[in-house]
Amino acid sequence: MSEALEALAAAAGLISRYHDGAGQWREAPPESIRAVLGALGLSAETDADAADCLHRLQDARSRRRLPEWAVVRADDVARFAIGDGESEWRLECFDGEIRDGRATHELDLGHLPLGRHRLVVGDSVTTILAAPERLPEPPRTWGVTLPLYGLKPERGGGFGTYRDLARAAGALGGLGASFLGINPVHAGFPEDPLNYSPYAPSSRRRLNAFHIETGTEGPPDGSELIEYPEAVARRKKALGGAYAQFCAEGGDPAFDAWRAARGPELERFAIHQALSEVHGPYWTEWPDEYRDLATASVRDFAIAKPDRLRFHAWLQWVAETQLAEAQKAGHDAGMQFGLYLDLAVGTHPAGAETWADPSQFARGVSLGAPPDAFSADGQVWGVAPLSPRSMAETGFSVLAETLREQFRFCGLLRIDHILGFDRTFWCPQDLPGLYVAMPKPAMLAVARIEAAHAGASIVGEDLGNIPEGLRADLHNSGILGCRVSVFERDWHGGGGFLPSTAYDPQTLAAFASHDLPTWRGWRKGLDIDWRERLGHMDGDHAAHERHRRREDVAAFDHVIGNHDGSVDALHGFLAGSASRLVALQAEDILGLEEQANLPGTVFEHPNWRRRLPEKASGFLADDRFARTAEIMKNSGR
Repeated sequence: MSEALEALAAAAGLISRYHDGAGQWREAPPESIRAVLGALGLSAETDADAADCLHRLQDARSRRRLPEWAVVRADDVARFAIGDGESEWRLECFDGEIRDGRATHELDLGHLPLGRHRLVVGDSVTTILAAPERLPEPPRTWGVTLPLYGLKPERGGGFGTYRDLARAAGALGGLGASFLGINPVHAGFPEDPLNYSPYAPSSRRRLNAFHIETGTEGPPDGSELIEYPEAVARRKKALGGAYAQFCAEGGDPAFDAWRAARGPELERFAIHQALSEVHGPYWTEWPDEYRDLATASVRDFAIAKPDRLRFHAWLQWVAETQLAEAQKAGHDAGMQFGLYLDLAVGTHPAGAETWADPSQFARGVSLGAPPDAFSADGQVWGVAPLSPRSMAETGFSVLAETLREQFRFCGLLRIDHILGFDRTFWCPQDLPGLYVAMPKPAMLAVARIEAAHAGASIVGEDLGNIPEGLRADLHNSGILGCRVSVFERDWHGGGGFLPSTAYDPQTLAAFASHDLPTWRGWRKGLDIDWRERLGHMDGDHAAHERHRRREDVAAFDHVIGNHDGSVDALHGFLAGSASRLVALQAEDILGLEEQANLPGTVFEHPNWRRRLPEKASGFLADDRFARTAEIMKNSGR
């Protein structure tokens, strides 16, 4: 690698030499480095390009009077050194207040309220993040996680609705649960019914309209697996009919006011959805004149299709209304947090967000993970990374808005792969990946600001190839980590399973997750059966893994004092953990064996298609839920 390329990579925050998830030393080739620099908007196709780009980057940084962003403690006095000479300054506070003046050497801004503020000194612009030093610790309590899509719909249709979610929240709150966790409910791809993964959304700032309940879809589908093409077709027809009735009844002034208040971001999304109906789900495959929001063709289309734009805005209004009702149902039933929502790690590279706001996302690369003990070739997740350069240049608005949209409907938020607040693994097409450093202090400050505004708590999924110091930074921010029992072992002392009393208190404890086997499935080794059946491992490897699993099951049973495979013993083990929060899977409570998602598969395994056998309205009277609630109560949760 040339000196210029290496220097530019270092200046841009690239980490091309690293230990992978299995502890092996890796070094990305120059081709990968050039590709990632290009995705960051830094030209490095030749060494001369890299040298020129480095010079311009260093020159721009040297001319700044202030850093691009700064984190201060909310409500403290903020002071900044601005060098020699008198300068005019202007502070645009988050709450609309304007402060300005002239200063020499040091700038005293006074006490800054909680929020993101914009400071201009001369020709330098700085984002000031006035954040609480630490979020409050939640109480010692428990909740249940379940797949929203897999809730049996009470009033017809192929998958669960927001009103089914309200029914579940009311029932579980009545049993003493403090939260109800679900899969991400971000907007997906209505024109591609086979793209239903909740973790590769079209937009993380909009909601999935297919969870709207209309009650006009006919009888519920009682099969074990969801057939998405049929279910989507039924839901689309029902939504269209509900909108036609809404219009026939004269609409609602509340909708008109809401639409006006939601502003340009909603309108851009509605335009995208309407264009998708004509040109297909993925904007990268549209005619050239529609791929850019700013073109005359897009403007003319929007003018010509006002009713389709209104329809897609109306869908979002109804979705928000019903999701808010679910949150209220949880609170009304006694839940402290209500809903526990899940923020996906990224967005689809050909979805609504990357079309409407392309400058915020890196192109030509995907988020992923380096090789580890479970994925020898690493992972490519097929989602677009946020650009750290663009985030900083725009005051972290996209991160703040994305978090704010989640906190509007929940008291507890899971941030998927929060390791990405420290560094993200970027995978150029057909090339080895490498890490890109992220502005961690700023991103954590934004998260604390938005959570504090909402009075909510955050759980960060801190699993995988964990950067040194990240867990300490999460702890210092008051963000809870995750402790998954199947991974919690004494890795330095023989690898035995840890007692739950040894878990870090500032965490959420669970037996597994949607990417792992259920309690019963894990004990039977069903995930191993699937991988052998699909050709992911040969017979000898599978036999070896089954032997190890039997040893693991026996070792885990020994730790929890269970000798009959009882899920009650598992729940007692979790209830007694040191973790402040405990999340129990509905699949385990109901005795299900198959897992929701098998990583490394798309259609080979029925990912995101399994239904729960019990309707939400039946939870309150179900002895299995009642017994689980009693275990939690007896443990002081």
